[in-house]
Amino acid sequence: MNIERDEVCIFIPTLNEAPTIAELVGEFRERGFRHVLVMDGNSTDGTPDIARSAGAVVRTQTGKGKGNAIIEAVEAIDKPYVLMLDGDGTYAPEDAERMLAPLAQGFDHVIGDRLADPDGGAFTRLNLLGNQILNHMFRIAHGRDLRDILSGYRAFTLQSIRQMTLKEAGFEIETEMAVEAVRHGQQITVVPVRYIARPGTVTKLNPVQDGARIFSTIYRLAKMNNPIFYFGIIGLFISLVGGVIGIYVVYEWLRNIEHLPLTILTVLLITIGFQIFMFGVISDMLLGFHRETLRQIEQLQEASKPPR
Repeated sequence: MNIERDEVCIFIPTLNEAPTIAELVGEFRERGFRHVLVMDGNSTDGTPDIARSAGAVVRTQTGKGKGNAIIEAVEAIDKPYVLMLDGDGTYAPEDAERMLAPLAQGFDHVIGDRLADPDGGAFTRLNLLGNQILNHMFRIAHGRDLRDILSGYRAFTLQSIRQMTLKEAGFEIETEMAVEAVRHGQQITVVPVRYIARPGTVTKLNPVQDGARIFSTIYRLAKMNNPIFYFGIIGLFISLVGGVIGIYVVYEWLRNIEHLPLTILTVLLITIGFQIFMFGVISDMLLGFHRETLRQIEQLQEASKPPR
């Protein structure tokens, strides 16, 4: 099975990408992709007019942030396959066929791995370290190694993206997409892509502030995907605080100094921490049961379909 280019929507969220958007849209159209959608975040440098002149369909998003651009675009797209990339010229259109190929093989979601072989200067040391830390955190919290969860180069079926419940408004959206794909049991694969040094445009990403938000998103979304990890960390932290206080209480007791209120606090903290951890264990068991039930329902639905 091959994916026809007319079945693909090239989706590009933009914000002040005037230096790069015309060439990007033009390259995709030269490759035979006629359906290019630019969702613009109220650019002030003429990006919408430039993109429109290059042959793209341009819409202006109502909300702010990349996440809102993606959420709004999902409702506007009517093609069965979507190739999404940033408009800043850091992703290569020549990787489009490589990104789309797994969809023809039955995969639901394809992530372009920028970290496999980036161009020189494409990442600062801080950005590269931050990406590695966040990817490691994702592996622990969500149980999948997706190599580059922050990649903006994605290919997916329209059905799979509409299955997701996306709420993040900013740069956390890629992380949420990865979590939702894992949570729904979608077929995910990773494809190495070229990552080009930014061609003079200003990055909108704040490495520290946005990195902290993404880290928080990975942890927060684990509540529904890996509750034993989410509640286990909370329970462990509370018990650890109780243990530290307990060590102090024992030390003072050995010096014949009693701290009854601190003793009670120690017991309460350790008990509460243990209870929260056990709540995570029970939640994890219920989640496993829920997933098994859904899997059996899907098997029954497939078995009940009439043969073609």
